Amino acid sequence: MAPKKKTKSDAEKKAELQILQREEEERMRREQEEAKIQAGLEEAAKLEKERLEQEMMAKLAAKDRERRELAELHSLEQKFFSAEQWKIDYRAHAKLIEKLQLLLLDASSNQLTEKEIVQYQESILELQNLLHEKYNGATEHLLKTACMYEDSETGNMHAVIKDKNVTFCIWVNLKKKVRFKSHMFCDAQHGFDLPKSLAVSSVAVRILHTHYDHVSPLWLQCQSVPKLEVLDSKELIQDSKDDVEPGEEGNKANEDPSMPVKEEPSMPAEEKTCGRRKSVVSFQENISSIADVNETGEEAEKKSEILDISSLSLAQEPLIQEETSEKEEPKPDENIVDLQQFVPVGGVYHIDALQVPRQVKRIKDWSMVELHNVGLEAYPYPPEEAEDATHPPIEITLRLSDNVMYFATPVIARWEPAGQQWRTDDIGNITYETAEKSITFKMGAFHTIALLQDAHINMPYQGWELQPTGTDEALLIVTTVFAMIHIQIKGNQCMLSSVVVEEKQVLSHITGKWISPLNLREVLKKAGVNIFPGERSYTYLSLNKKAPIAEAKAYQQMALLASAFAFGRSKWNLEAGQEQVVFKVSEHLKAESVKDWSLYLFNGQKAQKLKITESSEAFSEEREEDSEFHSTIYHMLKDFSSKEAIDKVETASFLFTDVVYQLLLATRVLTYS
Repeated sequence: MAPKKKTKSDAEKKAELQILQREEEERMRREQEEAKIQAGLEEAAKLEKERLEQEMMAKLAAKDRERRELAELHSLEQKFFSAEQWKIDYRAHAKLIEKLQLLLLDASSNQLTEKEIVQYQESILELQNLLHEKYNGATEHLLKTACMYEDSETGNMHAVIKDKNVTFCIWVNLKKKVRFKSHMFCDAQHGFDLPKSLAVSSVAVRILHTHYDHVSPLWLQCQSVPKLEVLDSKELIQDSKDDVEPGEEGNKANEDPSMPVKEEPSMPAEEKTCGRRKSVVSFQENISSIADVNETGEEAEKKSEILDISSLSLAQEPLIQEETSEKEEPKPDENIVDLQQFVPVGGVYHIDALQVPRQVKRIKDWSMVELHNVGLEAYPYPPEEAEDATHPPIEITLRLSDNVMYFATPVIARWEPAGQQWRTDDIGNITYETAEKSITFKMGAFHTIALLQDAHINMPYQGWELQPTGTDEALLIVTTVFAMIHIQIKGNQCMLSSVVVEEKQVLSHITGKWISPLNLREVLKKAGVNIFPGERSYTYLSLNKKAPIAEAKAYQQMALLASAFAFGRSKWNLEAGQEQVVFKVSEHLKAESVKDWSLYLFNGQKAQKLKITESSEAFSEEREEDSEFHSTIYHMLKDFSSKEAIDKVETASFLFTDVVYQLLLATRVLTYS
């Protein structure tokens, strides 16, 4: 038999456990001591690294102060002051010519007194009244002689008159037959379908499409880019007068430069009718004043733009601070259109029902008509005496303008004169045909109609790039969800070179024309391509709003450098916080595409080159190795640039620099992309 194994006693087991426990405690104690020592070493290393970094930053700061970079930058900024003086001189000379109206659009806010603003408002009202008096007078004369131009097929009268600013459609119900209760103006593709009660009445329907909008509140005509409070320009030179050369304080930057744009004369009104054509020479003669009125309508628009010039002159000072009102007026009614969120595009449609006066009677060689000195009378619908009764709606079809881009189904609103507002009630059954560019809807009464589009449908931008293309020439490209907009800059003007939508060039009627930045802004907005943020646009969008000082200073210095350097959007700008901006930069002296981009960070007081690239995995503010920081973007780029590039910057035209600055401020690419 095998011998039995000895089993450990409980005492032996306990002793072994105590030994193991003491060993474990000793091991843990050693590990804790080692961890403590390691933490101490790491903390010491961290403190030493911070100390060295602070020493290096202090040395760089001292070196920065010695360089007096801000004073040198201020020398470049004289370009803005020169542009301001050039425009003042130009306006003074222009007081002898007809184009003063356009030049006043460039006047800064402090050049318009309260009295002048009131005078402009009164002039606008007078022009609006004159405009409609002329249309109504011509319409009244036409209605009195409508029977002379009746259509042989229907017995009714219909006609269309077009010019570059107005489409005038008129239909007169002479036979009062129910089967002719609907009509389509073939030359305009506008139409209607009347209730039976109107089809048997002496009623005329007028659709007057003005391709401009003088109905909306005056501030809408030139809806402001974000209003910025102008501070003293000497604050731009950081915080010390010692950094500024004597005599260089207190200068003012510029406003938007513009030259008077040559206006083409109105085309003669061209009368067109559907079906059998009849001569309406006398009708054209009576309404020939419409061409002149169109000029008046445009003038009313331009004067209304002047009223908002205080918010348009963004670039008067280099340092600006955005005003944000915390108090908002509560919307009294959900049917009232918020005109900071939606804007009318494509003009205004005045849709009216009119009384048909007694017609001319021909007796031998005499024409006889009963005269009533009541003017043009509206035909009430629904009837005032039956307000509680139910009345069928009017159906309207409108052909949308080819000169306007609608990126979504337009919002249809009616103008309420009493409240001076656009409303969406009393309108329904909306059908939008995208391919045909037509919209059909029903309304309970005859109204003035506008088609509205989200003002921010093209925001935030998907990308942007600014690159020089020649001496005092550059190209600004703004890419949105729906379109790619190319803007050429040359001297003191700019040009919309192309708008590409779904790989097709559109809006050819406004491309290829050299105009001022202000006019460019207006023609793009009227065409439905709004890339210019409004005063409160940031409240309608989800974006990383940048500090106004950092943003404005960045635009100014980018404009100063735009003759030799390309700038573009960086995805890391969203990660950089509100107090600083990140963008990509490359020296660009040749016509080839930009490839060698570097990233820079700027907070208004300090610029630095970043180590990360667009393809990095995460955002970091770590500086590029062997690089310093500087007070300005100009001096930061100077460390890595050729002498040829710096020479181009120093010799760039002040007017070119000013226009670039205006466009950057208007588009706000560092916040709205």
